[in-house]
Formats: sequence, C-alpha cells, structure tokens
Amino acid sequence: MQSPAASVRAEDPKRRVLKDVFGFDDFRPGQADVMDALLAGRHVLAVMPTGAGKSLCYQVPALVLGGLTIVVSPLVALMQDQVAALRLAGVAADTINSSIDRDANIAAWRRVASGQTRLLYLAPERLMTERMLDALARLDISLIAVDEAHCISQWGPAFRREYEDLSRLRGIFPDVPIIALTATADEGTRTDIEARLFAERVETLVLGFDRPNIKLAIEAKQDSKRQLLRFVERHPGRSGIVYCLSRKKTEEMAAFLEKNGVTALAYHAGMSKEARDANQNSFMTLSGVVMVATIAFGMGIDKPDVAYVFHTDMPGSLEAYYQEIGRAGRDGRDAEAHMLFGLGDIRMRRMFIDDEDAAVEHKRRSHRRLDTLIGYCETAQCRRQVLLGYFGEEAQPCGNCDTCLDQAPRADGGAEARTILAAVAQSGERFGAGHVIDILLGHETEKVLARGHQRLASFGSGLAHKKDFWLSLIRQLVAGGFLMPDPAGHGGLAIAEKGHALGRGEMPFHYRVEVRSRALRKMRAAEGSGMNAEGIDASLLATLKSLRLRLAKERQVPAYVVFSDRTLIDMAERRPHDLDAFAEVNGVGAAKLKEFGQVFLSAIAAHQATAL
Repeated sequence: MQSPAASVRAEDPKRRVLKDVFGFDDFRPGQADVMDALLAGRHVLAVMPTGAGKSLCYQVPALVLGGLTIVVSPLVALMQDQVAALRLAGVAADTINSSIDRDANIAAWRRVASGQTRLLYLAPERLMTERMLDALARLDISLIAVDEAHCISQWGPAFRREYEDLSRLRGIFPDVPIIALTATADEGTRTDIEARLFAERVETLVLGFDRPNIKLAIEAKQDSKRQLLRFVERHPGRSGIVYCLSRKKTEEMAAFLEKNGVTALAYHAGMSKEARDANQNSFMTLSGVVMVATIAFGMGIDKPDVAYVFHTDMPGSLEAYYQEIGRAGRDGRDAEAHMLFGLGDIRMRRMFIDDEDAAVEHKRRSHRRLDTLIGYCETAQCRRQVLLGYFGEEAQPCGNCDTCLDQAPRADGGAEARTILAAVAQSGERFGAGHVIDILLGHETEKVLARGHQRLASFGSGLAHKKDFWLSLIRQLVAGGFLMPDPAGHGGLAIAEKGHALGRGEMPFHYRVEVRSRALRKMRAAEGSGMNAEGIDASLLATLKSLRLRLAKERQVPAYVVFSDRTLIDMAERRPHDLDAFAEVNGVGAAKLKEFGQVFLSAIAAHQATAL
C-alpha cells in the first residue's frame, strides 16, 4: 500500500521530480507557486531571497515538461557549476560557452540537437546570435529561464547590456513560458524587468526577503585593517567574505590578514583566470578560508557555511548590499553582515556615479539609491525594518541588528521631523531634499524664488541647524518610511501615511546620536576635504599633538584636557582654514575655539605651506 506522501507524488509530477531527482520531500515557501504558474504556461518573474532555492523553480518544471529548457546565465563559472550539479543528480544538462574547446562545444550541441539534453545553459551573447536562435527554433523548446534577471534592468545592481537583447525572446518563442529569477529587485527594478522582458504580461511573485539569521551591523570607519582583524578574530576557523572597493585594497587586506595568522585569499578581475579559479576553488572546498574580494566575486557562489560578509567600504546601493550579504548564513546558522561606513565612501560613490557613461536619468536614480543606502547606514530604526521596507515588506523590530542590540543614546527628533514635513507639504510634495533644505535654511535660490517658496511659512524655519543635519534627518525619514521618494526616480519627496501620523504627533521619531554624528562628521570630512578613505596626514597629526603637548605644559594640565586624540584626528582630516570651519571640529566648544582656535589654525596653515 502506498504511503500518503508517495500517493501525492504519484498524482503531482513536480513533487515526484522533486523527490526522485533532487531528493527533497517538500518545496520551500513559494517554489510550488512559481512552478504551477510555469506548468500552466504563464510567464513568471520570481523575486526570492538568497538561498531560497531559485534554481529548482525552473529545473523541476523542465523535467516535468520534457523537451529542452534554455537557461540564460551571466557567468561561465556559474553555468559550469550548475551543469555539474545537475549531472550528478542524473539530469542531462549541457553548456556551450567560450571557455570550452570547440570539439566539446560541438559534442554538446549534438546532444542538444538529438534530444538528449534537458537543460542547456547559455550566456545571453551566445544565445542571441542569429545562428543559435535559428537552430533552437527547430527544436522542442519547452521553457526559457533567465537567471540573475536584475542584469536586464538598467536600475538593477548588476546591469549588463548583453541582457537587453533578451527582450526579443517572447517574440521569437511566443508559445514558450519564460521565467525570470532574481534575489535583488526593488519595485523600480521589477517594473523595468516586467516591461523589458515581458512587455508587462507576466505573473510577478515576490517572496519574503528576510534572512533573520544574519545579524546586521554598521560601524564608523576608523582603522579599517584593525577593525577587520578584530572582527575576523571573533570568528576563528569560520569562512567569510570581505568586500573591498578596489583591487589594490583587496590585495592589501588579504596580505594583512595572512600576516596576522588568518588564511585569506584575494579575488578581483585584475588577476589571471587561473589565479581566480584556484582561489575560488580553495574557498569553496576548504573551511576557515576568508575570501577578500571586489564585487567580481559572488554571483552564483553558494557556499552554505559562510559565517559573515564584511564590507570594508560602502556598497553602491541597498540592492547590491542585500545581494552581497545574502552569501552569508545559507546553512541557517547564525551569521553576520558587518559594514564600515565613513570618510571617503560617499565621495567615492558619488564620483563613480558621475563618471559613469550613462544617461542623466540613470545617474539621478543611482544618486537617489545611494541616498537610501546612506539613510540605512544612519538610521536609528531597526535595520532589518528599513532593509525589508525598501523591498516592500513590513517587519517588526528584529532584535538581531546593532540598532536593536546597541543601547547607544538616542535623541527625540520629532520636532525637527515635523519641520521637514511642513516644508515638504507646503512646497507641494514635488521637490527633492536639496530644495526642501534651501526652504528650511531660508536660501533665496533661483528655484526658490521662481516658485515663490520664500513666502512659505516654513521658509527659514530650520536655521537652528546646518545643512548636514537636515540632510541626515531627511535620509532617516526616507529610510523609516515617513517620506517616500518619487518612484519615477526624479528625486521628489512625498509624505507617507507614517509621515502624516508623525506630523499629527501620533508617532515618535528618534535618531541615534552616536551613529548620526560620527557618520556625518566623517562624511563632511570626506566630501569637504577631498581625502581618501583612510587619509590622515600623519605628519600634520604629529604637529598638532606636539602643539597640544606644549600648550598643556604651559597650563600644567594633561594633554587630553586641551584636546582629545579624536579631536586632533578630526582636525587633521578637516584641515580647517578659518574659525567658522574650526568650530565644526568634533570637540571644539566656544571657550576652546576662543582660546586655541587661532593657534591651531596657524599650525595647520604653516604645515600646509611647508608641504607645498
């Protein structure tokens, strides 16, 4: 007599394939819904969290439907890994790509043409040649899967122009269901994929983005090498991924960890393919290896025991951040996502966007997405709430991020928030942060005067604070869901329902003093000084310490009473040139400004003159 489970499998072909071919007793959340839509002949866009089993969503229907399934994948290494895994599961799978010799590619095609192959993996540029399309049109194509589908969207974190041509597929194969899969797509990216690939005739299934086992934390950048080492030493014998912004920093960080007894490897696009492959193989097969990499490493990496992802530099967007941290904790064990944030990060990211060979609209959206990420870094709210809210999910405070766990002091920002909301409302909920701040600060700009906004009640209402303060709070209001950025990406701000409740005094708004102030000090230093991400002039700092010691001896007080080390570091970063700028240095009050300002300004000016 059949067991109930066996009876169900006999009646449900996809469950039979799931058990018999892949060895799983049941589907993960959302998988069955995606498969049922495909098996019914409908196009599907599936947005699923990392580690949710996206590949099975097309592999199982491929075997149920029979015929040939085409899988579009962006990376050769990823294709080869998937083909090898399928073959080990007894599935006839092949790939044709440039890394394989001609004879092997010919043999693979013969298997495809003869009907032996069930899944054929191709890069988009290989698939979309007229020769390949003509040949495939003569075969029994039952399904097309586009993996890492955010690559087709110019708003996604990994846009590839080769993916654009895939929009032709629905016309070339009008009766073939197409599935696009990604773990990384906000509303704008999803809309773009729907329009480009499916002409908006698609069933979009968005499953939960939450990875509750990953602890989220942001730390002000001070000495990134030492901060990284301290973090890694808390995870002895565990595998991790460390992301760096540049190839040079990748190699320096890997060497630094090795010097300090940590097994670390480097990975970036400037290395030879042989070196990259060797390091990736070591990382995938050995335990306790730390991979220090640029974003060239990661897509398709499915190592379940990665204990942490550490960003030494801020990524480009929340989508990229989510995608990268999703490589941790796929085994379900506790994992950590730790980011250093400060100094030159924002300046560098702004520069990357401005230097990009892209349309003005694309750059505008990229800047808005960077603003959203900055808001995430600065927020006093639960980070998981902010992150999931960005992707359209509501969540309760998680208890597993630094803002939930860290009892750093917070300040009530309700009055200031309502000042911002008033300016947004009075100006028509059409303008971006820069214009709103001009209203708050009473700046009679051409744009303000042209629209008569100097006559608004909120004009000049924010003179108690400076521009950076208001910019930070606006970012936090966006991150917290109180303000909504224009979904078309033009930068305008509108008041969300939470914002209206806040405006009526029905909701509180707090900001975390330490995170906000430290982050903003470092952002101002970076954007105002033109220094690099770690740059402090060591000789200038030594000069300031020497002056501090002399002044302390004259007054017969300890040196730290004059200024703390932190103040001198901030001073060396900023290199103020007048008393107003000196007043902005961390730790400089009115009395010290009056007593020490001019003497320290003179020392800084003399040092800079000598350095020229």
